[in-house]
Amino acid sequence: MKAQRREWLWLLLCAFVILAAGIGLRDPWPADEPRFALSAQQMVQSGDWLIPHRGHEIYADKPPAFMIAQAASYEITRSWRVAFLLPSLLAALGTLWLIYDLARRLWDQRTGLYAAGALLIAFQFVYQAKRAQIDPAVTFFITLANYGLLRHFLLGPNWRMYWLGCFAAGLGVITKGVGVLALFLFVPYIFARFAHWNFVAPTSRCAMRWLGGALAFLAALGLWFVPLFLAVRADPKPEYAAYLHDILVRQTAARYTDSWDHQHPFWYYVGVIATGWLPLLLALPWLLPRWRDALRARDARLLLPLVWIVLIVLFFSLPRGKRDVYILPALPLFALAAAPFLHEIVQRVWARRTALALTCLIGAGFLGAGAYFLFTHPLFARDLATQRGLANQGAALWWLLIALGAWMLGCAAYFRNARAVHGLVAGVAGLWLLWSFWAYPLLNDSSSAAGLMRHAGAMVGADAELGLVAWKEQNLLFADREVAEFGFVKPAHEQLGEAIVWQRTAPQRRWVLVLADAMTPCIERVQAQYVGHANRREWWLFRADAVAPACREGKVPAPKDSEAVDPNAE
Repeated sequence: MKAQRREWLWLLLCAFVILAAGIGLRDPWPADEPRFALSAQQMVQSGDWLIPHRGHEIYADKPPAFMIAQAASYEITRSWRVAFLLPSLLAALGTLWLIYDLARRLWDQRTGLYAAGALLIAFQFVYQAKRAQIDPAVTFFITLANYGLLRHFLLGPNWRMYWLGCFAAGLGVITKGVGVLALFLFVPYIFARFAHWNFVAPTSRCAMRWLGGALAFLAALGLWFVPLFLAVRADPKPEYAAYLHDILVRQTAARYTDSWDHQHPFWYYVGVIATGWLPLLLALPWLLPRWRDALRARDARLLLPLVWIVLIVLFFSLPRGKRDVYILPALPLFALAAAPFLHEIVQRVWARRTALALTCLIGAGFLGAGAYFLFTHPLFARDLATQRGLANQGAALWWLLIALGAWMLGCAAYFRNARAVHGLVAGVAGLWLLWSFWAYPLLNDSSSAAGLMRHAGAMVGADAELGLVAWKEQNLLFADREVAEFGFVKPAHEQLGEAIVWQRTAPQRRWVLVLADAMTPCIERVQAQYVGHANRREWWLFRADAVAPACREGKVPAPKDSEAVDPNAE
């Protein structure tokens, strides 16, 4: 037991090093990170942790659970650079432990280690775990729900685990809304139970115990919905009622049935899985026949996770709106289903050759691209460096690519074919560490807009007032003073009109930071001052003397449809 515990602790330590690397070296980056961090910051400042805000407007796109976790992390750490990433780190580590423990219970200790290790090297899992988006948190809650349900369905009866699973599904709902998908496990479970598959636990037909799961699910929902309903009832502001409708209807059922953004074809997730689930996906050619044999042997330990994965991917494939992160909750159970066979697969010659080939391919790709950009200076490379705010530091970015490639090729040369899987694992781990410690400080100012807002503050002076037009969350998050903002979802020309009126009352002291695309035709650029480039956008400052005469009363004409600025576009 001590040896087994030591193996798991070593794996957990490796996971912590990889996932925590770089925390404290960067600020929130788009997409989404500045939005959630801003809402969390405003929770701390206002004391209102129930309804999230973005500036003075209510932010209704997501429930507040993740932002509350960030705000609570700040109260503990007193550092936003740590706090905004801490919930994702803890969620990822928790997910690894759940998959390890479940695989250990269903099979054995070695299978548990393979399950957690396979998940840890999957590109999509680590990439999202190092981001401050909601998806790692909702993946944890869905995995916790799967953990509880599978322990009851396969290792039970264990009613406490069943109730825990249903409660965790409810927590997933108030985190992002899709936590209920964990309950799709009932579909293969009911089939396996009535078809008398192996490893299905004999459970009581007591209706009250099964009903306890529904009560646990509703109890989790009540942690947020009950205070929310009471707040809306006590203060029936129209915006509160609109928020309640938006979060319950528009952002759930309406968003699923009539998606309005990120539209992709039905087969979109085939590409996501083929790339994001590497290197684990390399084992698929050897996994398929083993899964087939296990299903023929009526092994419910594989039927339940595999069918659930198919249902999740199918569920998100049906609507037009798709994002790669939507299927992240399916990845832990994919690792679980693969784990019993990985020890045998990694011993195979062609599996090792495939791992070596991928290591060399990634290494050669990074090394070749970095050397090409560094020494030939192609136009698109210069444009890319400019877009990333590195017009004068492009070489540092290309040297990073060279270092990434050299590391991967070095791992391939050292481990060779005999230990090619070890080489691939070491190579991938090194990629994440190099990226975290090199790219984070290099890209942070331009990616986060921290440098832009610092420069804007220095340009206007410490005593000036600053307004924002066509702003993004990172502009408000990193402002060095209290700013005037005129709405976020409001059309940019209306924001500009209100900013001009605001500016007129103190024309010498009030400056407006505006997105370049929102200036025409009211702001004369010869009178404005260029601030810089951040997040692939150009930003300008102007005072009242830069406003065209026709717009000085705040009457800004609406742009043509082709020229309109979308304030929500990333």
